[in-house]
Amino acid sequence: MANPLHPYLILFVWLSTVLLTACTPTEPPPAKPWREELTVIVAQGESSVDTEFEQQLIALFAKQLQVKVKLLPLQLDQITPPLIAGKAHIAAAGLRGNAAGGLRFASSYQTVSEQMVCNDPPSHLKGLISKTIAVVAGSAQDAALREAQQKLPALNWEARHQQTVTSLLAEVAAGKLECTVANEEQLALAHNYYPKLDAAFDIAAPSKLAWAFAPNGDEALFAEAQKFFALIKQDGTLRRLLDRFYGHNERLEPIDSVAFITKAQTELPHLRNLFEEAGTLTGIDWQLLAAIGYHESHWNPLATSFTNVRGIMMLTEDTADRMNVTDRLDPRQSIMAGARYLQLLKEQLPLHIPDEERTWLALAAYNQGLGHLEDARVLAAHNGLNPDSWMDVKKMMPLLSQPQYFEQTKHGYARGGEAVVLVETVHLYYDMLKHMDTREIPDLPEAPFHLKLPEITQFSSP
Repeated sequence: MANPLHPYLILFVWLSTVLLTACTPTEPPPAKPWREELTVIVAQGESSVDTEFEQQLIALFAKQLQVKVKLLPLQLDQITPPLIAGKAHIAAAGLRGNAAGGLRFASSYQTVSEQMVCNDPPSHLKGLISKTIAVVAGSAQDAALREAQQKLPALNWEARHQQTVTSLLAEVAAGKLECTVANEEQLALAHNYYPKLDAAFDIAAPSKLAWAFAPNGDEALFAEAQKFFALIKQDGTLRRLLDRFYGHNERLEPIDSVAFITKAQTELPHLRNLFEEAGTLTGIDWQLLAAIGYHESHWNPLATSFTNVRGIMMLTEDTADRMNVTDRLDPRQSIMAGARYLQLLKEQLPLHIPDEERTWLALAAYNQGLGHLEDARVLAAHNGLNPDSWMDVKKMMPLLSQPQYFEQTKHGYARGGEAVVLVETVHLYYDMLKHMDTREIPDLPEAPFHLKLPEITQFSSP
């Protein structure tokens, strides 16, 4: 079966050689023909899951066109004039494609509800009249409020510059702002840091997020974009990207999130040097190892289960013996052994599997063993899914506990659902740790590690 994820390997190699050139700090010059260089407007000042997702789409599109990319960061409410003036070819900034505004939009790549978020939420739209509301100027949320204003002309809000949705959510959570608007994915991510944040109601029709083009822009480029989105929808690439960036947002209950953040501030600093040492030894990111340790034991060196798995990484006796561990309750031995074991599992998976996928597949094997993982991969292949994609394999893992499935497998019964919970929860812990200062609660994480692009030079904007 063809492997639909193989192009990512090519993509990352290609991205590392992409030439990005800067524009002047005051006024960007006219864009070069897009067949020479694709100039794309992105949201200025954003470093979030949303912008990393957009940049992944941009990279894939540029790869399809075989052109280099130039990013032009602008405030969201400053996008239209330079786009119409030919300073850029595309605006990829999470724009509301179903909003009026004089631009032309390609096919939508994501549909999300726009939700009013208040620290004292009203029960209906009219209750917002007395509230202080702020959103990012020019954002999809700003456009959604304009739509809501057609039903309630008295509705008013402040359209802010130099801020992001995440910073406004943080203000609402801290009681510094009464209300803001966020889409459902942005709010789901924020819940992991601010459990009391909640949506009052949808403010308008869902946003159909899309790339923007000048109304008189190049028809050939617009046609290429339409072709691109049709292709990634058809071959499952878009679905996989959405799952990777947003599929784990609501894994934690509020009480779990608070406990994790608290322990990250109090317990993790005492163990960080050991996780970092293990990361250096194995090449596995130390925050990922720490996330595994938290899921396994809540960073308790003396943790012991009823099945006699023990220590920070909750090693079985067999695994401890295999990794030459003499004391499973010794934090250093446990962390080093857990890291080496995960590295060993990754090395035993087929090398053609992209590294980011092998990490998650190996983590499932960390929980259930390579044999049961292989059974799930075989089931995925038999059901027309990609056995090299965690998103597809995780659909099969829970089936290993059902007789009609496990009786047909080589290794038999397994609690495969537990592996899915472990991987998805560790994924979220990792995202939180990756962008957390352990001395204080952060605003929000940025992006899932497994699709972070190579560092890209950001261009000066007017």
